[in-house]
Amino acid sequence: MTQRPAPRLLSDESLSDLLGAQQFGTLATVKRSGHPHLTTMVYRWDPESRVVRFSTTADRVKVKHLRREPRAALHVQGGDVWSFAVAEGEAEISEVTAVPGDSVGRELLAMIPAGAEPEDEEAFLRQLVDERRVVIRLKVDRLYGTALDIEA
Repeated sequence: MTQRPAPRLLSDESLSDLLGAQQFGTLATVKRSGHPHLTTMVYRWDPESRVVRFSTTADRVKVKHLRREPRAALHVQGGDVWSFAVAEGEAEISEVTAVPGDSVGRELLAMIPAGAEPEDEEAFLRQLVDERRVVIRLKVDRLYGTALDIEA
């Protein structure tokens, strides 16, 4: 039998870097039954405050889950199938953006990656209001993940 390398635990810095390098992940919330609810989400990681932000609409099931049970986790795939990071914590849901340019709308606008800003900021902020957008803020209290260093 061939001895294979064991998974290598990633440092907090490496995990944070992995979260910052990606923009898509799987958000896990808890259904009323106790089972996980998984959904692919675009996110924005703020390593200084250790907060992951997501934009969604107020009527989504994940929002209902998080209002009832705020514990959640984000799973992010690394550069290969053998590496990943998980960010766990408690989520809070912002108020619905109600007036174009209010603080929630500005927070949503700030989540857009540099270079992808809307051409018409006022129209974008109105659209956020029309869609009843909120910010999910996952306050991360635990990061973990591994990499498996193998030759292809």
